[in-house]
Amino acid sequence: MTKISAVIITMNEERSVERCINSISSLADEIIVVDSFSTDETETICRKLNVRFFSHRFTGFMDQKNYAVSLASNDYVLSLDADEALSDGLIKSISEIKPDLMYDGYIFNRLNNYCGKWIRHSAWYPDRQLRLFNRNKGKFGPVNVHECFKMNAGSRIKALKGDILHWPYDSPADFIGNMELYAEIAAGEYFRLGRKVNPFVPFIHMTWRFLLTYILHFGFLHGKTGYFLCSKGAWSSYLKYSKLRELWKEKKGQEP
Repeated sequence: MTKISAVIITMNEERSVERCINSISSLADEIIVVDSFSTDETETICRKLNVRFFSHRFTGFMDQKNYAVSLASNDYVLSLDADEALSDGLIKSISEIKPDLMYDGYIFNRLNNYCGKWIRHSAWYPDRQLRLFNRNKGKFGPVNVHECFKMNAGSRIKALKGDILHWPYDSPADFIGNMELYAEIAAGEYFRLGRKVNPFVPFIHMTWRFLLTYILHFGFLHGKTGYFLCSKGAWSSYLKYSKLRELWKEKKGQEP
């Protein structure tokens, strides 16, 4: 029987972390929580559930997840965010393959919930995620926002039936705030990597993002909610590249 280490990163997740842990308790041979010094009841809840709990300074999502993976006792790692949980179908799929994990990585669909409504169109579904993997065959990267586990060349990957269930936002204000935060983080990461863009790029990305999610991926089927999510997602794309241009302008202005 292959053993699996489950890893979760947290920061003030008292409302969701127990749901996450309970959904993986039947599959994981150990559960590791890496917390960014929460000020709520996250630690108390986790310790009550007998996980391995660590506090670690947050320097970015990619860095925090790679650190969590490094703490695992087993080669195969199941990585979840605290606001996620496994569906019954996905639990069944993983249980069936656990006796003999023949692939290096496994991909799951992720079903996202927006303010109580499951979003099955636009860019929100199937939102494929590689979350069960042999930790020796890759690492999280390449930047500290929208990070994913990057498998080494030649790795064998298989998709499983079932969904990761995801509750990312509690309100429209929460959604907008996160979009702006992620845009700022992404711009900083692109700047760090030396990426430059011309004045037209922010508008091109904004337009394409809206057409892709609202029209081509059927976001319009969700009515007003679909329009809101797709338009704000497009605006976030604009902000990301606009902020990147501002960073380069600031640097140029500081040069002698």
